[in-house]
Amino acid sequence: MNGFTYKDIYIKEGMRILEVNILPEKHCNFDCIFCPIGRSHNKIDTRKSFGNLDSSLMELGQRMEDTGAELIFINSMGEAFVNDKLDEIVDFIHGKGLPVRLLTNGYLLGRDEYIGTANKCDEVVGEIKTVKEDDFQKLQRPIEGYTLADYVSNMVCFSKQYRGKFIFEITIIRGCNEDEESIGKIKDIIREISPDRVIVVRLEDERFRNKLGITDERFVEISEALLNML
Repeated sequence: MNGFTYKDIYIKEGMRILEVNILPEKHCNFDCIFCPIGRSHNKIDTRKSFGNLDSSLMELGQRMEDTGAELIFINSMGEAFVNDKLDEIVDFIHGKGLPVRLLTNGYLLGRDEYIGTANKCDEVVGEIKTVKEDDFQKLQRPIEGYTLADYVSNMVCFSKQYRGKFIFEITIIRGCNEDEESIGKIKDIIREISPDRVIVVRLEDERFRNKLGITDERFVEISEALLNML
């Protein structure tokens, strides 16, 4: 591949975090209508080779040293599990003495070949954006055969056996999951997954904010209701 891409290092939770994208372009098992990256032209849920990794790891090591990073956040253009060298990347980072946070949409956490990789990471971030099957199919446009019930079940099963820190990110979307019935379903899912931490976010991209964003007041109200569960 042509190398990893990076975001500027930032400080959060008292740590210097370096975000790295390990995919050359978007590869994902979903094709969400509100994805800021755009459409999924590579809709996939199996591992794929993106070429030799040596130069990419060399650059990553240099970035880690130059920035004084304290945590590496693998936040990719799509689903990071697709990169067949993910295990090697995680091992490389650990070899440099730094912890790894991995972002995944969470669906593949139900498959043995990906559970082992995720278990290597110090922190795993799973997410949910819809709580009704029709919305899941219409708005997130997953690979054929995926279901919302399996999506939640995969994260529940993973969280129960995971020894690291499982972070559950919930995106609140107007007309989709901000009503009281949906919030009740989200609470049930949180109870099932029993994550170590919950993050509540909303769509900030200007392209989607006017149609799918929620008010500040409602966002605060929902955030407090969900965060107070832990």
